[in-house]
Amino acid sequence: MARKPASKSEFVLFDVIYEDGSQRSNRRVPKEILGGLDGDAPARAALEAQDREIAERSGQPMAAIKTVRRSS
Repeated sequence: MARKPASKSEFVLFDVIYEDGSQRSNRRVPKEILGGLDGDAPARAALEAQDREIAERSGQPMAAIKTVRRSS
């Protein structure tokens, strides 16, 4: 039986660890901003922007990001 071609994801998933020790897993970052000479560095800026938007909507401040790594 023929296999279906693998779907190409438009996003890369990251785990984010905050300064207060909390962790959020599988945060989505658009694939097109990653790669090149900067590697995964642009992911942090994208995740910080997402956190700012979440904080505005919820009315509660988000903790500062300590580390960012690709989800496994």
